[in-house]
Amino acid sequence: MAKLVFGMNQSLDGYVDHKAFGPSLTLFRHFIAEAERQSGSVYGRRMYEIMRYWDDEHPEWDVERLAYAAAWRRQPKWVVSRSLKSVGPNATLVEDDLEGAMRKLKAERDCEIEVAGPDLARGLTELGLIDEYRIYLHPVVLGQGKPYFAGPRPPLRLMAHDRIGEDVIRLTYVPA
Repeated sequence: MAKLVFGMNQSLDGYVDHKAFGPSLTLFRHFIAEAERQSGSVYGRRMYEIMRYWDDEHPEWDVERLAYAAAWRRQPKWVVSRSLKSVGPNATLVEDDLEGAMRKLKAERDCEIEVAGPDLARGLTELGLIDEYRIYLHPVVLGQGKPYFAGPRPPLRLMAHDRIGEDVIRLTYVPA
């Protein structure tokens, strides 16, 4: 059975914003390794539209960006949206019955499936379907923005913490 894992970069004050701060080279390599071993990814519409960047070729990419793009393209993706009418390569649109679709996905797959986007994670948290939360805590303060936890905070139990690179701490939690 697969495990749904919600992980994102977060500021010290609890916000996610891919434009305000990004991963160091060490952390980016960590994300490449994770993408290579995941069974797939589940995205909300907004996060999927951001991630579609990796579908296109960019001549300025270095070896790490090429490796991440290759891993991302290989992964099956499930896109949860009522407004999209179609999705890109290697992606399946999930328009209704989020709970049924995610329970089926977990039952049919092994390994980890990434959940990306705080709004989608909120819905999956409310359904009790997130198995693990990974917070990549960066030493920045944003003061505002989109919170990592977009809804009520679930009761959590710390399972692990480790340092990635010089200044990021990964906190791993499971539902309590």
